[in-house]
Amino acid sequence: MGYKRPRHSNVVLNLTPLIDIVFLLLVFFMLTAHFIEDQALVVDLPDADNAPAAAEHEEIVTVIIGAEGEILINNQLVSDDELVEYLRDALDKSEQRIMRIRGDNEANLGVAVKVLDAAEAAGAKAVDILTEKP
Repeated sequence: MGYKRPRHSNVVLNLTPLIDIVFLLLVFFMLTAHFIEDQALVVDLPDADNAPAAAEHEEIVTVIIGAEGEILINNQLVSDDELVEYLRDALDKSEQRIMRIRGDNEANLGVAVKVLDAAEAAGAKAVDILTEKP
């Protein structure tokens, strides 16, 4: 019999189009992605050795105290006169009525006391003060 084996040719896959598509998808997702800023004000938290880890929860009202005395409630800048009003509104939207304070390491203690007094007047059940472990 005259059976001939077919010759095996060396098949080379051209990966250039595949790599082009992968980079095209990468660029597409980079351009269409929405990046969320963690907070509106950069805060340097004070250190604490025995601080428990903070659990993230949407219903907790976050108050940020900046180094220059700025007060932000849920990333909205609030004046001293509106503080109790904004806190009361934010706490009314929260079932737990818990408030979390992120104070800058250089923040004035008087501003922190003012925020704590406003929290009591607004009816906060608990107040957490965030720190960082050294």
